[in-house]
Amino acid sequence: MPAENTPTGAHAASLGKGSPAGGRAPQRLAQAALRDVPWEVGVAKPDPAIVVENVTRTFGGLTAVSVDRLEVQRGGITGLIGPNGAGKTTLFNLLTGFDQPNTGTWSFDGRPLGKLAPHQVARLGVVRTFQLTKALSRLTVLENMLLGAQGQRGESFLRALVPGTWRSQEKANTEKALDLLRRFKLDAKKDEFAGTLSGGQRKLLEMARALMSDPQVVMLDEPMAGVNPALTQSLLGHVKDLREEGMTVIFVEHDMDVVRDISDWVVVMAAGRVIAEGPPESISQNQAVVDAYLGAHHDAPLTVEEEDQVLAEAERRIAHEENGEVIDSDTTTRGEGR
Repeated sequence: MPAENTPTGAHAASLGKGSPAGGRAPQRLAQAALRDVPWEVGVAKPDPAIVVENVTRTFGGLTAVSVDRLEVQRGGITGLIGPNGAGKTTLFNLLTGFDQPNTGTWSFDGRPLGKLAPHQVARLGVVRTFQLTKALSRLTVLENMLLGAQGQRGESFLRALVPGTWRSQEKANTEKALDLLRRFKLDAKKDEFAGTLSGGQRKLLEMARALMSDPQVVMLDEPMAGVNPALTQSLLGHVKDLREEGMTVIFVEHDMDVVRDISDWVVVMAAGRVIAEGPPESISQNQAVVDAYLGAHHDAPLTVEEEDQVLAEAERRIAHEENGEVIDSDTTTRGEGR
């Protein structure tokens, strides 16, 4: 049964309007699939693409990730948010093979991804971008794109000696790369070195390159970070387009306006744990989320004793300053000339 705070009424009815499921836009399908899902941590999704169970990652005595269970709905956009140090990028690294956990399992379409290298995960259809872009600056934009194509026959030493075995494939990959560059408005830069691109253009290039492998899941680590406002809207549009093409999108973001704009579901992490899940409108209502961002006692009134201590400390500092004394932590010393 849905939780009591699951949306109902007019909002739920509006999601059900329109043509039969086969004719609805993917966004409407994703929202409809998640409509009756309770707003609970670890809740089961109707059609999960990725399932995470009991995954932990520690560095020395610090637990960076400790996720008991997390399911990501297929075909939707899931926002992953949390304060700095919450473990979001570490979780990305674990899911895509760039790091290995201490415990736990995770799977894509029921296939375990543990122990797989990043390129093996990518071949299965799960690709990612990075918070700091990984464009090869001394290759052209087009050459960067071609690196993202899978199963290139010309990469074999023996086949490379026989151009007839790979020329047609290379031509098809080039056409596909040019189409993507036109879509991302980078086609005019195709022959320029990637190192000459702006930060926002590099984000676009990395997203376009990820699509060269025809992924099923795209994981974006802070795609809007460092991007000027003129390109932010363009990036937002491209992320939405991924969903319209039937891909599953998971993205890390700090800008809550962006999260509310494009997310179908939001997962909140703090101190390595998932502390809340739900649609965007539910997150601001969740006290655990407010506490994680602002502190558990950010709005708690002071007791009479605490108020007296604060006032006494303030009066003490004022008195010392008036006497020409310098306050340094818990010690008080005389100023010069006194």
